[in-house]
Amino acid sequence: MALALLASDFITKQIALTHFSGTDPTETLGGLLKFTLVFNSGGAFSIGEGETWFFTTVKMMVVVLMLVVSPRIRTPLWAVSFGLVIAGAAGNLVDRLFRDPSPWEGRVVDWIQLPHWPVFNLADCGVVCGSALVMWASTRGIRLDGTRASEAPTEPGGTEQTAEGRDQ
Repeated sequence: MALALLASDFITKQIALTHFSGTDPTETLGGLLKFTLVFNSGGAFSIGEGETWFFTTVKMMVVVLMLVVSPRIRTPLWAVSFGLVIAGAAGNLVDRLFRDPSPWEGRVVDWIQLPHWPVFNLADCGVVCGSALVMWASTRGIRLDGTRASEAPTEPGGTEQTAEGRDQ
């Protein structure tokens, strides 16, 4: 899933660079959806413009941390969540590392615009949707291994453990 989203983000950004303009948006669905080319040096909602190095560093740390934790995932819900966030962060990280004006200072290519909402891209959708799934799973008490927080963890031999770690 992560590779599919990452590839889709890259391909659609290339299409946007070729076919869309920041000064002459392409409208569709009666103006509900516009394709407007924007180069974002800040974070979400263009917050922190000029601090591109910070967002590059944070995205890199998020991707590395999630890749380190991901082998513990044993449920499709967490796999999808992590895949979406990793792909989204990596998609925008590629822009930050390799686009103008320079490495670590690159601007993210945004191109999707809805009414009363900032311009965004598919990587942003992945981060938002994946993060929403992470929050939902967390509030439901669903752990990476698929158990619920209310369930007592079991050892590999099948014995339950108490909070103190003694066999029951």
